[in-house]
Amino acid sequence: MKLSFNNIAKNFSDLQVVEQFSSEMQTGELVALVGPSGCGKSTLLHIAAGLEKPSGGSILADGQPVAGPHPERMLMFQENALYPWLTLVGNVALALEFQKVGKAQARQQAVDWLAKVKLQGFEEYYPHQVSGGMRQRAALARAFVSQPKVLLLDEPFGALDALTRMTLQDALRDLIHEVRPTVLLVTHDVDEALFLADRIVVFSPRPAMVLKEFHLDRHAKTHDLSEFAAMRREILCLLGIHAEHEDVKPLEGVEA
Repeated sequence: MKLSFNNIAKNFSDLQVVEQFSSEMQTGELVALVGPSGCGKSTLLHIAAGLEKPSGGSILADGQPVAGPHPERMLMFQENALYPWLTLVGNVALALEFQKVGKAQARQQAVDWLAKVKLQGFEEYYPHQVSGGMRQRAALARAFVSQPKVLLLDEPFGALDALTRMTLQDALRDLIHEVRPTVLLVTHDVDEALFLADRIVVFSPRPAMVLKEFHLDRHAKTHDLSEFAAMRREILCLLGIHAEHEDVKPLEGVEA
C-alpha cells in the first residue's frame, strides 16, 4: 500500500509539532523516522494510523484519504500492550477475532505466527510468565497475523536490552520479507534505522522539518561498511551528536 503525506502540519493548541511534511512511501518500502525526542515523529505515525487528524494537509493510502483507524494499517507501540488475562496465543488470535475470523481458525493462525517468532511451546503462557523480549515477540506476531498492508512501528524495541533488541530486529526483518508490508518506523536508534530501512528521514527539533533523507539498499548482499559508517556519522551530526574524534563502533547486524 502506498502512503502519501501531503503538506502535513499538526498543532496541539498553540504548540506546533509538525510543519509542512510531505513524503511518498512506495508499497513495500521501509522508512525510518529519526529525530530528537518530542519533534513530532510519533505524531506523524498516529496521523498515518488515523488516530490523529492533521491540522493541515492530507494523508492518502493508495489514493484514498485516511479518515480513521483501519485493519490494513497496524500500529505497534514500544509497550507490548498484551492483555494480561489472555495467553500469548489468545492475544494473537484476538487480532483476527476482531476481524470476524472464527475462533478455531484464528487460534490456528495464531499458533503458526507464534512459531514464526520462535515462541512455539509458549502458546499457553500468560504475559507475566515470560520475559520482556518474549512478550515483544508475541506483540510482533499479533501485528503480523492479519498481514496488514501498512505496519506502523513506534520504538518497538526501545525498552529492551541491546542483545534482545538485535535479535528482534532480525525477526522483524524476516517477517517483513515474508509479508512485505509498507513500514513506517519511528526510532531513536540510528543503527536500527541503518539495519532495517530503505530510507531514513532525519528531522529537526520541533516543529518537525526534514533535515535530510538517506537512501539505502536493504536487499544488497554485501555492504560497504565505510559508507555505512560515514552515513551514521552524518546522521548523528545532524542530530547534534558530534563524534569526529571518537571511533565509530561497528554497526549492529550489518555483515560485510
